[in-house]
Amino acid sequence: MNDINYTIRFAVHPREFKQMDTTQLREDFLMDNLFQQGQINMVYTHYDRLIVGGVAPTEKPLKLATIDPLKAEYFLERRELGIINIGGTGEIIADGISYSLENKEALYLGRGTKEVIFYPGKDGKTPLFYFNSAPAHVAFPSKKISHSDAEIVETGTMEQANHRTIRKLIVNSVVRTCQLQMGLTELKPGSIWNTMPAHTHDRRMEAYLYFDLAPDQMICHFIGEPQETRHIWMKSHQAVLSPPWSVHSGAGTSNYSFIWGMAGENLDYGDMDVIKVTDLK
Repeated sequence: MNDINYTIRFAVHPREFKQMDTTQLREDFLMDNLFQQGQINMVYTHYDRLIVGGVAPTEKPLKLATIDPLKAEYFLERRELGIINIGGTGEIIADGISYSLENKEALYLGRGTKEVIFYPGKDGKTPLFYFNSAPAHVAFPSKKISHSDAEIVETGTMEQANHRTIRKLIVNSVVRTCQLQMGLTELKPGSIWNTMPAHTHDRRMEAYLYFDLAPDQMICHFIGEPQETRHIWMKSHQAVLSPPWSVHSGAGTSNYSFIWGMAGENLDYGDMDVIKVTDLK
């Protein structure tokens, strides 16, 4: 089996979306096999050309090679890359520079980085490197974002079951990027709702990766236009695409964490069109 595997997802019109059954929704929006031992797996999407991927190095290092849709000499020839580790402590070497990432630390690699290698963990725990990549027009410096570098926001309430900590990792207030933004949200015990009130932002798309969820628990992720919502049931370590016209929100059968990643028109984290809870259908 190849060390690098990829699939392609095409953009879906809201009109077509309304006709989809459960199987079609999962085929077009759910990404359920990103973390396979000893492999790099990714999905090349036609939503702002975002690539969503997972790396689980076990017995040997894994090199991030280019894929055919990029028509590039190397993966980051015209792209930028954001990586967040959700496994054991791991090492990434980018153009000869070593970066050690603990659980929930991040790394931004700028356009023009020629060689990216993911290494197995040294403590017996497999690192799980989740990444998003977007086209880039400028080469900004690479940067590790440690726990102390993150911009942290506490929001929500226990009464509304959405008390959560937002860790802004790869955002313009922390690191310079062309269009990519990534962060991590942790729900407190007893809270289950994320991104509620829900919102849309037609200026950019989004992808969620859910994790820190027990094997016998599930997430119900909501997708679709605010008055035409559908849902996708998800497990830990599964990701989902959200078109610019879609809400992106979820409720779990217990608390959990998730990584949000965005690409598109601007870098304004607060640029969103909020939907009243009572207006959702």
